[in-house]
Amino acid sequence: MHPKISTETRIRDCLVKHGELLFQDSPTFYKFTKNDEADRLLNDLERHPHAFVLASIMDRQIKAERAWLIPFRIKEKLGDFSMSTLRRQSEDDVKTLMTQPESLHRYANKMANLFFKAVQLIDYQYNADASRIWEERPSIAMVVYRFLQFEGIGPKIASMDANILARVFKVEFSDYYSIDISADVHVRRVFGRLGLTNSDATVDQLIFRARGLYPAFPGLMDFPHMRLVKGGAGRESCFAKIVT
Repeated sequence: MHPKISTETRIRDCLVKHGELLFQDSPTFYKFTKNDEADRLLNDLERHPHAFVLASIMDRQIKAERAWLIPFRIKEKLGDFSMSTLRRQSEDDVKTLMTQPESLHRYANKMANLFFKAVQLIDYQYNADASRIWEERPSIAMVVYRFLQFEGIGPKIASMDANILARVFKVEFSDYYSIDISADVHVRRVFGRLGLTNSDATVDQLIFRARGLYPAFPGLMDFPHMRLVKGGAGRESCFAKIVT
């Protein structure tokens, strides 16, 4: 076998190995914000799965921590965040919740409209239970498609939502081939250090490189996984090349 191909295979196998170990771990409490109460609401997929969906819709043009805090802020104002309470709110009610006494988002009026429409969609299409978006082991592609039905959610957020469900909350799906790496500056740096791409690789180059390396589950090679095993396991083969 050509030496370059052999090295690449070893690197891929190392990344996949440690990704699989982390993927098999128990569900974790995910820190969306710096507010423990808000994070408990967002992690409560059993009673408040809609909080996770609605928060992701807010995640645009402001810091993510502030965006994901919005459901909790609305809960504080309403005293409740059940679907029965949310679907009783008119669009004007939601605008008031989003803007008074303080603005919860940089584009509060627009986000209020998206929030209101999302509640109506969850109520109508999923019988007020957002967990039906991902129940019964659908394909990842189907879940991404369902998220894309929400106005305000594009491919990036839809994929992120599916990633979090699969990798953090351990929701089971029939396949994982549509879960891509998070092609950010950290992944670019690591892939460059490992010789998998150029150091200035584009987002599309990073995504398709990972897809080519491990089509069954490209996201297993994500940088957040590598950070978690950078200690003991990080001394092995492929990780030894990563400069922190």
